[in-house]
Order: sequence, then structure tokens, then C-alpha cells
Amino acid sequence: MNGNSFFRRKTVVFIPLVAAVLVVALLVVSRSGPPRKEVGETVQAVRVITVAKTGFVPRTSGYGIVEPGRVWRAVAEVRGPVKMIHPELKAGAMLFSGDVLLTIEPAQYEYAVAAAVAALSEVEAGLDELSVQKENTRLSLNIEQRSLELAEQSLKRKKNALDKNTLTPYEVDLEERNVLQQRQRVQDLKNTLRLIPSRQKNLEAKKASQKAKLEQAELELAKTVIRAPFDCRIGSVAIEPFQVLGVGQMLFEAHGTDVAEIEVQVAPERLRHLIGMQDESGSQTLGYPAAMDRLSRLAAAVRITSGDWQAQWRARVDRLRETIDPATRDFRLVVAVDEPYRKVIPGKRPPLTRGQFCEVELQGAARPDSIVIPRSALHGDRVFVVDGDSRLQPVSVQPLVVLSDLAVIASGLGGGETLVVSDPAPAVTGMRLVPVVDEQLQQRIVAQAENTWRDP
Repeated sequence: MNGNSFFRRKTVVFIPLVAAVLVVALLVVSRSGPPRKEVGETVQAVRVITVAKTGFVPRTSGYGIVEPGRVWRAVAEVRGPVKMIHPELKAGAMLFSGDVLLTIEPAQYEYAVAAAVAALSEVEAGLDELSVQKENTRLSLNIEQRSLELAEQSLKRKKNALDKNTLTPYEVDLEERNVLQQRQRVQDLKNTLRLIPSRQKNLEAKKASQKAKLEQAELELAKTVIRAPFDCRIGSVAIEPFQVLGVGQMLFEAHGTDVAEIEVQVAPERLRHLIGMQDESGSQTLGYPAAMDRLSRLAAAVRITSGDWQAQWRARVDRLRETIDPATRDFRLVVAVDEPYRKVIPGKRPPLTRGQFCEVELQGAARPDSIVIPRSALHGDRVFVVDGDSRLQPVSVQPLVVLSDLAVIASGLGGGETLVVSDPAPAVTGMRLVPVVDEQLQQRIVAQAENTWRDP
């Protein structure tokens, strides 16, 4: 009886528990899950331009310091006290060709010139005297020769008379002695004439020596006056009034104003792209003279920038320096600006003066039908394009020239491609794109590629 009662109590407890479990299981099985959302393909908007063939002006830039084309370091060539200094002989002053900048006391050099003139005049007088003596001796010789002829004729007559016994031998001897004396006088005059050429040469040598001394004295006298050899701007000055100068002493420095030069470094590959290394037919490599000729025909501009202000000068490639830069291994080009002081525009373009830091841009001949893209679109050796299905595709390219903003492509693009110019992140090949044409960038790239600088 007790056993049945216990069983009934367990049954009462277990049945509700089983029922609860079944209800929960039924709810779980019959409950619908959370709503599901279909995930579509990712689409990214990118900026694009159309790759076009355009003219391209190759260019490169460098920086350098302005130096005058000519520098004159004046030194004293004679000794003496300073007599006069040009009132404008000061650092920074502009002076002109022929201006007397400095004089040295000339008294001692004037005395030397006077002494040389006197010595030369003495020698010239000796030559004049010798010339007169030569003429007089020649005339005397003619007379003495005639006298000798007469004496010989007289001697001959007296010998004939001696043979006829009409004269004594003593008288014949006297006449013969007279003939011998006359012959001696003739011989003496001939000897004198023979010596005149050697005496003349001696005097002419003395004349040349005295003339050289006079020229030397005049040259030293001329060196007491120092004139500007060209239009110049004065640099440092190292003299004072009444200072006694020694030979070789530094006086002042002057910079020519006709040409300003800037030395700029250009990488060999940049220079090669500027001038091209093939002849007009493209079949042969340029020789050195032809390459130098193309180098001289490069357009060049010099710019100085300060804040929002910029000045520009037209320049020319003057020469290629004899050595390369030992640190960078770049070529060293010298660019010249002619008449920089005559090209001054007040308030806009100052004169190019020594020590100014400036930019130099070189431009080569225009190359038509070039593929030019923004440098930002170049990712190493590849670019991204949008294919016909609006999907991203990488394209391998070979850059010919890479500038600060542009890249010229040698191969890989042929024109007409839709080029991605923004940075797709992440760049997944085949991803769907929404291309947005950047017309301003397209126009700017063409303008930069074809741009040549102009005078302001």
C-alpha cells in the first residue's frame, strides 16, 4: 500500500516536468530564425582619365648659385703710394669700362721714361752721324781715287823721262813715294767704309735695347693708372688712400655685369632624354660634336622664388664642365644669362647677382604622340585601368621619363585606355568600379606636357 503511494507521488511530479520539456522542444523546433539579408558585390568609385597621345616637351630642373661670368682680381703691378682712388670704388658700386679706378704716384716712372727717351735719342743721333760719315767717306774716297790715278800717271811720265835721261832717279823716287802715300789714303778710306756696317749694326742693337727699355718704362708708367677693363660691380676692396703698395698686392675684386652663370647638376639619364641619343633618322647614336650641338640648343630658364614672388630669365646652355660631380656622379652644366643688369624690371625682376640661389629648368625639343600620364597613377612598373566591364585591371608599363608630376610611358599603353588616377584601396583585380572622369586633371596633364616657359 505504501509502495503504491510512493509511485503515485513520483508520477505526479515527473509528468509535468516531461510536459514542460516537450513544450520547450516544440517551441524551439517550430520557431523561425532571424531574417537573412543578401550581400551584394562591392563597388568602388574611382577617378579616371582617358589616356591620350599628346606632344611632350622633355624637361628637367636643378638648382645652383649665381656667379659672374668674369671676375677681375686687381693687383698692383708696380710699387708706390696710392695717389687717387675713384670715389665710387666701394663694395657693390657699379663702374663702367674705361673708368679710372686707382692711380699710383707716377713720378719715378716718368723719370725712367725720360731717361730712356734720352738714351734712345743719343743712339739715334749716333746712327745719323754714322750715315753722314759714310756718305762723306764715300765722297772722299772718290776724290782720293782720282788723285791716285793722277799720281800714277805722273809717275809713269817721269819714268819715261828717266829712260830718256831727262830726269834724275831721285825725282822718280819722290814721285813713286807720293803714289804710295796716295794709295795708303785710298786704302784707309776703304777700310773706314768696310767698318761702317758693323758700327751701324752695333748702334742699331743699342737702339733696339734702348727702345725696349723705353717701352718697359712706358709700360710701368701705364700700370700706375688702373682702369676698369669692362662694366663691373665692385666686390671686396682692400686699399686705403695714400697706402704704399707693393708689387702683387691685392687691391680689389670686380664682377663683370655682362654675363651671369649658374652651374647646375643634371643626372646622365635626364640629360640623355633631353637631347636624345639618336640622329634624325634614329638609326645611329650621336657623336660627341652632335651631342654638344644639341646641348647648346636646349631652352633654359632661370628662376628665383621667394614666397609668392617669382622672377624668371631666359638663359642658354654655355658649356659642359670638364668633370662630373664626385659625390652624385652627375654632369655639371653651366647655364648663362646674358646682360642680366639690362633685363631688370623694377619691382618685378631684380639683377642676377653673385650668391643668389636659383632654379634652372632645361627643355628639349618637343616630341609628338607621346603617352603622358600623371605620376600619381604610376605604381612601380604598373598602372590600373578600367576594362569594358567596369572592372579593375593592372597593366605593366615601362616608363621612359618620370618627372615630378608627369610620367611618359614607353610601352604598355597605346592611347584610349581608361586610366585610374585615384588610389583604389584595396586594389583587387577584377573589382567592380564606378569611373568618374576627372576632366580638369586630363586638361592639366596635356597642358603640362606641352607647356614651354615664356618670358614674364
